[in-house]
Amino acid sequence: MVINVFGENGEIANQPPPYYEIGSITKTFTSSLLAKYLLDGKISLNDSISSFITNLPVGYYPDLKRLATHTSGYSALIPFNARSFARTVTGALINGGTKENPLSGSMDFSKMKRIISSTRLKDKTYPYNYSNFGYGILGYILGTVSQRGYWDTMNDFIKHEFGLKKTYLGINPDNNIHGYNRWNRDLGNWLWNRDDILAAAGGMSSTADDLLKYAKVIMQEEKTYLKICCKKHANASKKLDIGLGWELQAGSKIVCKDGGTGCFTSFLGFDTNSRIAVVVLSNYICLSINKIGLSIIHQLSNSNNKE
Repeated sequence: MVINVFGENGEIANQPPPYYEIGSITKTFTSSLLAKYLLDGKISLNDSISSFITNLPVGYYPDLKRLATHTSGYSALIPFNARSFARTVTGALINGGTKENPLSGSMDFSKMKRIISSTRLKDKTYPYNYSNFGYGILGYILGTVSQRGYWDTMNDFIKHEFGLKKTYLGINPDNNIHGYNRWNRDLGNWLWNRDDILAAAGGMSSTADDLLKYAKVIMQEEKTYLKICCKKHANASKKLDIGLGWELQAGSKIVCKDGGTGCFTSFLGFDTNSRIAVVVLSNYICLSINKIGLSIIHQLSNSNNKE
């Protein structure tokens, strides 16, 4: 395992790996817990939302598989409308990042249930449409199954199932590195509340070494139930298939996920053939982080093949 930490001058800094916000890599942990509950027989991928959220109007509601593969039909804009989404994106572009977390406090149980009740969908697999809302629902359901809520359930799962001591939901002010915009202005961290429904979609913090340990557990199949997460369950595009929480590079054995928050971008990927894993974490918006991560995986894999 090789980990390099780069300082603001671009040189390698002699310090332990910092704690970063990892954004949507959180979704892979949410889907890992889903897979564990599938193995335990507590739930099924075919279970409908209405099996866990009571008193919904009579009608069709997406199942857990469609939530986990972004094929449920829920809009990618939720919890925003078009105007508020445009305002948030414009603000982020102007400021080089977002200081306040627009997802925290934007979705409680009542609002989630109201959106589910009022969104009429057909019983079909919709085209891939990335949905934080879908993963928020999924996290809520997993917390309902455990009877402890998503936040406590997930933090215990990470610690005891994977042995990850530096990965957790939310922010620890004593640990987390701050995010910076393009003018080197400190924008701090995105804060989360324990009852934020959308924390299941992007609320975690972690370190490079913890994420590499997580990838090792998956690649070495130490937890057999994780294989279902890295299996194709839906199509996204000609170049991308979708597992449970993970993105599968079509035509290869590369599995990956990227993420982003206010001033953070993240990438975790691995090649199940070469058993190479790469983590790239930045406390600065890096729109090409996925390309960087995939490029490193390809370079290392090609290097291994030549030896």
